[in-house]
Amino acid sequence: MSNAPLTQAAVEKAGVARLPTPHGVFMAHAYRSGLDDVEHLAVVMGDPAGEGTLVRLHSECLTGDVFGSLRCDCGEQLNKALERIAREGRGVLLYLRGQEGRGIGLAHKIRAYELQDSGLDTVDANLALGLPVDARSYDAAVAMLRDLGVTSVRLMSNNPKKIAALETAGLPVLKREPHAVDPNPENHHYLATKRQRMGHLLKER
Repeated sequence: MSNAPLTQAAVEKAGVARLPTPHGVFMAHAYRSGLDDVEHLAVVMGDPAGEGTLVRLHSECLTGDVFGSLRCDCGEQLNKALERIAREGRGVLLYLRGQEGRGIGLAHKIRAYELQDSGLDTVDANLALGLPVDARSYDAAVAMLRDLGVTSVRLMSNNPKKIAALETAGLPVLKREPHAVDPNPENHHYLATKRQRMGHLLKER
């Protein structure tokens, strides 16, 4: 995360339209980012501008979000975030594309899964491929939130790096909203690895 100030010009809003979902009707704000050359989506309910906005930074996960893979907790976290925003009536979910597999890409993620099937955990699998454990940047997310008029957030996250990224960019995190889902036999070890080796704020289960 760069310490340089970000401006609204870092992202360009490409369109806004209604997004009716099982959780309620949201507004979808499409952005083109000059920071990472990727298109991202802000899924918004109510007026997000101002203080204490309920926010989720959600990294794209094709396997979990689309196919409902049980290897991770991504799909469940996505739906839980939309449900929580709808219940409150105000908030933002940023769907950050180009962050598949914590930024290593879909093909590399599947290769890492193959290594995990052979006994490596999610951290060692990435390292065995010569890839970073987490290659994500949240500069575009900060620029999108600023464009939406968000001045401070309540962040739905278990990842302290996301909190640090927003704070470093000058976007205060007033509160961390725990955002855990129940483990299953397929992702129990994955979640334990995130807690033990990546510092995620998850209770041992």
